[in-house]
Amino acid sequence: MKRADVFEFYRRLAEANPAPETELAWTNPYTLLVAVALSAQATDVSVNKATGALFRDVDTPAKMLELGEEGLKAHIRTIGLYNSKAKNVIAAARILVDEHGGEVPRSREALESLPGVGRKTANVVLNVAWGEETFAVDTHIFRVGNRTGLAPGKTPLAVEQRLDKVTPGPFRAGAHHWLILHGRYVCKARRPECWRCVVADLCAFTPKTPPPADKAAQEGAGAPPPGLLGAPGTHP
Repeated sequence: MKRADVFEFYRRLAEANPAPETELAWTNPYTLLVAVALSAQATDVSVNKATGALFRDVDTPAKMLELGEEGLKAHIRTIGLYNSKAKNVIAAARILVDEHGGEVPRSREALESLPGVGRKTANVVLNVAWGEETFAVDTHIFRVGNRTGLAPGKTPLAVEQRLDKVTPGPFRAGAHHWLILHGRYVCKARRPECWRCVVADLCAFTPKTPPPADKAAQEGAGAPPPGLLGAPGTHP
């Protein structure tokens, strides 16, 4: 994708959704860290349902240790891989208390040294909690980066590095959110909804997915495609 098209790509996503946010519920950097760790191979919706009651009482590593592994499991049994996730969350809480004064470290290296925390989780925490310009490449962003031609790469790290290289300054802090939301709700894995995509004309994906017949009939010929997450489209 050409540099001018990359800028326009982000500009349209930003215009459609000016203040993108993570869909995970969190109250401080520690609850964010736990929520992101729990979200591996699980939906944000399922994590939020499990952590609603948990985070009302447990919002520090010390409180998590008091709750204990079995207590944590009771809260997160509905989340996939909850046994291993509970073990990692408790082990990470111990390290945070013993080595970091109960605070979530603000360095990638320290975050990635915690059990159950990989590069993607560290990037999310750095970006969401502290506004750092990181690119957390999950399955949605990996797909969008490759499918659109914005940031092609054979591995998540390659896509991350490409995004870091091509993303213009005004959009770097929000890029992670725009791309994940676009992949989750518009540029879907099985059937991208190209007919309502605000960046369809900039995207390398072909052939573009046509609108469902009933939707086309309802909207009528010449109706502008809706923007990201259903907002009205604004580009020609």
